[in-house]
Amino acid sequence: MYFKSFAAAAAGLVLLLSACSSGESQQPPPAPPVTVAAPLVQEVVDWDDYVGRFEAIQRVEVKPRVTGYLQRVHFRDGDYVRAGQTLFTVDARPAQAQLDQARAQLARAEASLANARTELERSKTLAASRAASEEEVEAREAAVRTGLADVNAARAAVRANQLTVGFTSVAAPISGRVSERLVDVGNSVTADQTVLTTIVSTNPIHFAFEGSEALLLKYQRQNSGASRGTPVRIRLQDESTYAHAGTLDFVDTTIGSASGTVRARAVVQNPDGFLKPGMFGHLRLAGTQPYRAMLVPDTAIVTDAARKLLYVVDKEGKVVPKPVVLGPMLGDLRVIRSGIEQSDRVIIGGIQRAMPGQTVTAKAGQIKPPTLQEGKAIEPANAPPASVATPAAAAR
Repeated sequence: MYFKSFAAAAAGLVLLLSACSSGESQQPPPAPPVTVAAPLVQEVVDWDDYVGRFEAIQRVEVKPRVTGYLQRVHFRDGDYVRAGQTLFTVDARPAQAQLDQARAQLARAEASLANARTELERSKTLAASRAASEEEVEAREAAVRTGLADVNAARAAVRANQLTVGFTSVAAPISGRVSERLVDVGNSVTADQTVLTTIVSTNPIHFAFEGSEALLLKYQRQNSGASRGTPVRIRLQDESTYAHAGTLDFVDTTIGSASGTVRARAVVQNPDGFLKPGMFGHLRLAGTQPYRAMLVPDTAIVTDAARKLLYVVDKEGKVVPKPVVLGPMLGDLRVIRSGIEQSDRVIIGGIQRAMPGQTVTAKAGQIKPPTLQEGKAIEPANAPPASVATPAAAAR
């Protein structure tokens, strides 16, 4: 009897413990904590990034204007030369001899003209006393006119030969950096054919690049960027900042039929000659007028196949996914084109613990404005055509 009572009590205790354990397992888990914040609203400017190369504004092939033997070189390869500076000397002795001959012919023509004028005066005196005929006077006058023409022709020949002698000194047509000499002293050069060297201007310098037709249409419709005088910033391949400032000075009038791109060009000051023609660089061009944008941390964006989502906590504390359209990067923040409201509570922390439809414990946070170094290059991360953005105040 005692044994049966003990067994019944033990069975009841087991049932009681089982019921307690079952009740505890049915309690819902606590809501995971997340950090939420309203999108940061700031006035920004979108920038488009292009790759191009520097080009000399002027490039001249230096050729002689006379034929002869090269006598002397007056520069060192790679020197900076100024317009009018003598670069080469061609043997001037043949040209000088022709000039001396022309001067002698001029002296002969002037002597003949003087004799013709003397004869004319004598004939006029004789004609006045009827000792000479009118026909003789007219012949003397014709001789004077012929002599005057000979003098003018001889003077022109002298000037031409003086130019030839001057051309034996080959001067720099522009200021810039001279390349290596292509002809050594002692070689024969031909007028207007032999290339002696080349000169490229260095300050200012052009930066040429190409943009798509779609971007050109965007600029024209928004009336932003891609117009003469628009400021641009350029960085070289080994630089982290857009340290070189310039202005857009040319946009081609036609679209390339094969490439579908339009050529554009900026002018950049280069007083120290550091920028060289042929260097590659990245150009940043304002793609929009300043506009108010909503910004969230790029780490808050969730990828769902082809969609980009932001998790928002509603009034009931549940997670709601919202598809969004992304804009460019601003530091570590991403511009959101559309999909959320300024009053939304976006999950910016603990997003790995949040699931759509789940109840969460929301803790208020804050999105801090990015601190950007002036001209700092910001690399895009899966950005649309406008690769970066900056605060509107920094763009002015």
